[in-house]
Amino acid sequence: MEGGIGRRKFDSEFKREAVRQVVEGGRSVAEVARSLGIHEMLLHKWKRQLNEDSEGAFPGKGRLKPQDEELRRLQRENTSLKEDREILKKALAIFSKHRG
Repeated sequence: MEGGIGRRKFDSEFKREAVRQVVEGGRSVAEVARSLGIHEMLLHKWKRQLNEDSEGAFPGKGRLKPQDEELRRLQRENTSLKEDREILKKALAIFSKHRG
């Protein structure tokens, strides 16, 4: 699809400013969305995300929210510990055979 229109990406600052125009600027979502050239549903989504988590909203560039980052770290650690346990089980089985 050469020359086609891809997904546009908006940084955190753009999203926050768009929502600010609705919340503080007294403009309607439809009006702000039209002026910025975005779909109304997208602006509603940004507004909801900002209301739900003003600090963690729009982490950007593939970054996760802090709690999601911690969850991912703990999942990696858990996987590593399971692998270590399996290695120790195998080593115990090998040493047990040689003792007897």
